Amino acid sequence: MIRNLLAATAVLMIATAAQAQEPARGGPTTDVPLLPGAQLAADCGGLLSLSGSAFCVTAPLGEIGALADAYIADLETRQWLAAGGDDNRVVFVKRRDGGGCDGLQMQAFYDTSKADVTATDPGYLAFATIPGDICAAQPASPAAPPAAAGTVPQ
Repeated sequence: MIRNLLAATAVLMIATAAQAQEPARGGPTTDVPLLPGAQLAADCGGLLSLSGSAFCVTAPLGEIGALADAYIADLETRQWLAAGGDDNRVVFVKRRDGGGCDGLQMQAFYDTSKADVTATDPGYLAFATIPGDICAAQPASPAAPPAAAGTVPQ
């Protein structure tokens, strides 16, 4: 009995130590790692009301572009495909084993309320899942009403 208790305690201590050494990650769906050069920003810089709804990292604004590129490369190794976006946002898609797709977006931002922004000011990357199956068929747009007999559509 005591041997079993000691063994169980040892297993618990090893598991706890292993968890403490694991890098910070986003939510279970995103599994976004904390890459070198990034620091965890749990409050997302207090900007864009993302705290609690996104996994955010920060780095100096002058380095945020290179960090975003590193995240894009890392996500590609995890089978996330860049599917769209704009200058400061990338949308990723990942096929599900049973069909359908998961969605993830990465948003780059900084504090635009500051008058003088420098390369050393903090920049942020926020990662959030897109709910639902983003590959699901979209409802068809409403069809135009049929033309009355004898009329020519214009």
